[in-house]
Amino acid sequence: MVHLDDMLAYNEKFVAGKKYIPYETNSRPNKEMVILTCMESRLIELLLRALNLKNGDVKMLKNAGAMIRKPYDTIMKSILVAIYELGAKEVVVIGHYDCGMSQTIPSELKEKMIVNGIKQETIQTIERSGIDFEEEFSGFESVEDSVKQSVSIIRHHPLLPEYVKVHGLVIDPKTGKVDVITRE
Repeated sequence: MVHLDDMLAYNEKFVAGKKYIPYETNSRPNKEMVILTCMESRLIELLLRALNLKNGDVKMLKNAGAMIRKPYDTIMKSILVAIYELGAKEVVVIGHYDCGMSQTIPSELKEKMIVNGIKQETIQTIERSGIDFEEEFSGFESVEDSVKQSVSIIRHHPLLPEYVKVHGLVIDPKTGKVDVITRE
């Protein structure tokens, strides 16, 4: 809780000093682009700087691994809203090397949950309700293949307009170098 208190105290000074003024923009992405990337903390500033992006340039979506596994999940919904409501014309999926999702093993994650106080019965109830724990929490072996899979789901989505271009990249979280995996 100490970190939250520090952040809130800083925020009061930030607002009072009108330090938000350089970041003012509207809600539409200036570059008409939506990016799906990983929640990786090393990418918070690096990704923006490595691609010369500024506040207001893109809609930024993040999840564990920059993964889309189901065509009607919340990430896909956000992409479609960015296209239809906010004018995005390009979608870029950006994975990264050395991603934690490449090391995630659902059975080990389940054990960590139990060790941290989640009851086995709770997990069993979730699984009986139709949630496949292995599928929901599985990672990937190859970040390139994972990016290709997410790009494919987006490109072949029945609600995606033909004019939207979808690309896949992988960034090195140490150097910021970006590799193109697939591009339209």
